[in-house]
Amino acid sequence: MRKLVLFMHTSLDGFVAGRKGEMDWIHVDEELFDYASNRINEADLALYGRVTYEMMEGYWPTAADQPNATKHDIEHSAWYNKVEKVVLSKTLNGSKLKNTKVVSENLVKEINQLKDSIGSEIIIFGSPSAGHSLMAENLIDEFWVFVNPIVLGQGIPMFKNKRIKLKLLTSKTTDSGVVCLHYSRV
Repeated sequence: MRKLVLFMHTSLDGFVAGRKGEMDWIHVDEELFDYASNRINEADLALYGRVTYEMMEGYWPTAADQPNATKHDIEHSAWYNKVEKVVLSKTLNGSKLKNTKVVSENLVKEINQLKDSIGSEIIIFGSPSAGHSLMAENLIDEFWVFVNPIVLGQGIPMFKNKRIKLKLLTSKTTDSGVVCLHYSRV
């Protein structure tokens, strides 16, 4: 059975984006990319909310082709282009999307079918609204939380109206001060 793993950056006070969705405070660098890419490469299915999918689709398919492409751009672009994608959306039409399925209803049934299908792992990047929906239904098995050294004071919370008991599996502090926490749901 596949695990569903959530990857999310958060501020120290638990916000995944500012009030208007801004994410300019998220710290990323080669150390963080190298640490996370080992886990990302284990996944063979990427799950997104519509907003995050459209943002990813606007960059990753051609990121490796850019003249200033970094090692991470090249590696993640290759992964992104080959991985199967699922988008949770009530408004996106998935009929013409390459290697992408849109789930707009029956969330629990659809996600459980994906988890029961043959494959290694399902990973969801960011996508706070999708994450909230999945958490509400107890569908997320593991959380990779990247706590950034900033307090936003307000914004979109990572967790919402749901008690989830977790067990810490690993932690790592990067040179930049981002603390990477890996939890499993108990």
